[in-house]
Amino acid sequence: MSLTLAAAQTIISTALAHARSRSAKPLAVVVLDAGGHPVAFAREDGASLFRHDIARAKAMGALGMGDDTRVLAERAKGNPVFFQSVSVAVGGNIAFSPGGVLIREAGTIIGAVGISGDTGDCDEDCALAGLRAAGFNQEIPA
Repeated sequence: MSLTLAAAQTIISTALAHARSRSAKPLAVVVLDAGGHPVAFAREDGASLFRHDIARAKAMGALGMGDDTRVLAERAKGNPVFFQSVSVAVGGNIAFSPGGVLIREAGTIIGAVGISGDTGDCDEDCALAGLRAAGFNQEIPA
């Protein structure tokens, strides 16, 4: 199982189209494979300087911790010292805000998408729209 460039481009183009339909702020979107290597990236005109870095940190954090960043953010509320230590241990390569979503194929993690630019809820919604368009089922097998 692997994440193709075509699938990554579908995720990005759909996420950005969904963002425009919501009148979201300009976004940066990155798609990483399971090893954390970039497959595709886009930054909308007007997206601020650090948006790429934040989007990548969301995707890397999801991959590294094995869960979407919405879940990680909730966990961090209950154990802030541990998650601060994680952030230090990984050189800040993690972000605790919704918008980092794992990509699964047949229940196996094959990558992650990270989006930054609007609220975490909006970023995550755009990521999920992109994943659906690319045919990825986000249900976690029991």
